[in-house]
Amino acid sequence: MRQTAARPKTRRRLRPTAVGLVVVAAAIIGTLVHQAASSPAPSFSDVLRGGRGGTTTEADGALPDGVTVFDDQYPAVANLDPDLLQALREAATDAADDGIDVYVNSGWRSPEYQDQLLREAVSEYGSEEEAARWVATAETSPHVSGDAVDIGHSDATAWLSEHGAGYGLCEIYRNEPWHYELRPEAISHRCPPLYADPTHDPRMQRS
Repeated sequence: MRQTAARPKTRRRLRPTAVGLVVVAAAIIGTLVHQAASSPAPSFSDVLRGGRGGTTTEADGALPDGVTVFDDQYPAVANLDPDLLQALREAATDAADDGIDVYVNSGWRSPEYQDQLLREAVSEYGSEEEAARWVATAETSPHVSGDAVDIGHSDATAWLSEHGAGYGLCEIYRNEPWHYELRPEAISHRCPPLYADPTHDPRMQRS
C-alpha cells in the first residue's frame, strides 16, 4: 500500500489587531459576568420607587432617581404631611453635616399608583397574602394619605435609624428599614416597637 506523507500542520497567526480585539472582548465579558454574580438583587424599595410597567406618572407620585426631601416640585414630596416633611428636612439638614444625603425613593402616592403597586406585588410574590407584607391597599396605605416616606440610600436609613427618633421620625416595619413615619412622641419617649411587617399593623386590617 502506498503511503502518502502527511502534510505538516501550519498555524495561522492572528494579527496584532485581532489579538487585541479578542483580549478586549474577553475582558468585557468577564466584567459583565462578575457584575451579574456580585450585584445584589433589587430590594422591594427599588420596585416601589418607579413601578415596572404601569401608566403612572410623577403626578401620581412616581419619582426619578436622586430626589431629595427638599425637591418639592415633585408631588410625591410636596404632598407629604407638612409636619412629616418639616421633620424630614430638619433631619436631612443635620445628616448633611455628617456627609449623608437623604433621598426620597417614594413618598405620597395617588390611589391609582398604590393600586398599581399592589397588583405588581401580587404578581411578584404570587398571592395577595404575601404581597400584603410589602404593599398596602389604597384605602389603608399611609403613602396615599401623605403620612409615610421611603428613604434612600442605605447610609441615610442607617443614619435615621440612629438619629431619627430625635426628630420624631420612626421606622415602622422590621422588613422595611426604608419606611418612615412621623411619631412626635418619639422625641421624648423613643420610637414604638417595630411591627414585623404591615400585616401586623392594625391600621392595615381591611374593614
